[in-house]
Amino acid sequence: MVTATRESRLAVAREAAASVCDPEVPVLTIADLGVLRGVRLDPDDHTRVEVTITPTYSGCPAMEAIRDDLVLALNDAGFAHVDVRTVLSPAWTTDWMTDAAKQKLREFGIAPPTGRAPARGPIRVALGVKCPRCGSLDTREVSRFGSTSCKALFECRSCLEPFDWFKVH
Repeated sequence: MVTATRESRLAVAREAAASVCDPEVPVLTIADLGVLRGVRLDPDDHTRVEVTITPTYSGCPAMEAIRDDLVLALNDAGFAHVDVRTVLSPAWTTDWMTDAAKQKLREFGIAPPTGRAPARGPIRVALGVKCPRCGSLDTREVSRFGSTSCKALFECRSCLEPFDWFKVH
């Protein structure tokens, strides 16, 4: 029997963890979102893995489902012992989202965050959010909160469709 090397086991663990989908936006993985911060193997026991995640905000209700899905995905990949650590610092930012994630959001009908999160200082005011359906900038905010707290509800004045906008954090 051939024993997998530590590097190949780590690659399997990373791939399994990265494949876990966000339960609120199932077209995105936690790797797409930047929620997945790290995967480590126990140096003495390659069936034991530790995954580090950062929630999109401290009260995110999806974290429990993500934790359960990580355990299932890694168990299915052959890891008997899975420890999921949630870290709040540094705080998650939309800057950690991949460009592919922003494209997937757009295709799913959610306007992706635009620009970069401010490092400090005044909070920027969004001047225009592009409609993910027709591309119009003639949109207006209907509610500061959309289907989840990390999104705002917008309406497009051109195509008259409502849509979520993933806020810049």
